[in-house]
Amino acid sequence: VPYRIAGPASAADATWRGSANSARRTTDMRLTGSNLTAVRGFKTIFTDLSFDVTDGELMAVTGPNGVGKSTLLRIVAGLAVPASGTVACEPANEDGYRHQVHYLGHLDGLKPTLTVWQNLEFWRRFWGSGDIDEGLERLGIPHLAHLPVAVLSAGQKRRTAMARLTLATRPIWLLDEPLTALDTAAEAVFAGLLSDHMAAGGLALAATHRDLPVAATRQLAMEAA
Repeated sequence: VPYRIAGPASAADATWRGSANSARRTTDMRLTGSNLTAVRGFKTIFTDLSFDVTDGELMAVTGPNGVGKSTLLRIVAGLAVPASGTVACEPANEDGYRHQVHYLGHLDGLKPTLTVWQNLEFWRRFWGSGDIDEGLERLGIPHLAHLPVAVLSAGQKRRTAMARLTLATRPIWLLDEPLTALDTAAEAVFAGLLSDHMAAGGLALAATHRDLPVAATRQLAMEAA
């Protein structure tokens, strides 16, 4: 489903939505970080970091442990505040861009006592959209629907977390170590999801220690401050 601007002609009032009837984007999206500095306690994690990603692009965020890859994604997602610098998205929106974000953290964010279906049903109701059956089929886990998350393997939990990406159309994906615990088959499934997202005009930032199954169009190599 391609992403496009729908509604008001003003870029400031426009919102991103998926369109099943359009095969092209009517407005480009650009996500930028400018002169970002992150501090944890009294320690500077990174300083004066900038990036620029546009629709259809994948930026791989690489670097050794502790350089701030996860912190950067959390800042972009609005879950952490930079000591200085800004993150902006164009076209602008009165509500900001963060409601257009899918954030897949390095933790799966699943309730272990709930079933796979119940976990996804929470997000389907929260977002007000999504086809759980379709998401389970896409991730190859329909047979797990009625099992509690507590009994799943690490790879099955990761697939369940990724199924959330299919429930709501959001043009910005922030992926923290997305390949964690995935086997070869699951990596191929993820590659298909990511390729379709980018082909539809979405953009993605992926923090990773491994080569991604989809070629990154940009790379941000982070170093210790």
